[in-house]
Amino acid sequence: MRFTENGLTQLNRQFKGIPPVEIISWALDLGKKAVVTTNFRPYEVALLHAVSQVRQDIPVIWCDTGYNTPQTYRHATELIDRLQLNIDLYVPKQTVAHRNVVMGIPQIDDPRHATFTDQVKLEPFRRAMKAHRPEVWFTNLRKGQTALRDRLDILSVDRQGVLKVSPFHHYTDTQLDAYLKEHGLPNEHTYFDPTKVLENRECGLHT
Repeated sequence: MRFTENGLTQLNRQFKGIPPVEIISWALDLGKKAVVTTNFRPYEVALLHAVSQVRQDIPVIWCDTGYNTPQTYRHATELIDRLQLNIDLYVPKQTVAHRNVVMGIPQIDDPRHATFTDQVKLEPFRRAMKAHRPEVWFTNLRKGQTALRDRLDILSVDRQGVLKVSPFHHYTDTQLDAYLKEHGLPNEHTYFDPTKVLENRECGLHT
């Protein structure tokens, strides 16, 4: 799927302020193989709800690091059941118990941190994308999260040529709170990502 830089710019201008469901419908109407990725972090429910309103059976890739909090696991279980998500779960090849013995969770300045990140997040993600080979990827990237995400927009194309669609890119937390309230959706803030260390640091999936 090919989009020129000017074409993407025009579409992003057109889509700014458009309801997320309409953006999702447009992307699915391209007729390309699509997936959603989630880690059930705060406000992920908005994307999962919006996509499921348009197409119920779309594959939802969950790369579970194994380090989620009990609250996040309960939240995920509730949403999977409530939204009838078509979950495809990917986990690291090594258990948390084994990794805790040989490595633990390395700090960001530890040379083993890159290996840790690859084991618990990047390798399962590569495996998922290889299995699904999507042409459209729905994700919940938002402006203000990281420097990289500030440079992106509702639509972007990654190095593999996959169209990345972030319908809530311009939404603030306040706007998302209003969306969740309108639709009676739960949120969960007790989330832990062992690979990021800092909240405004990229974990690697989008770089």
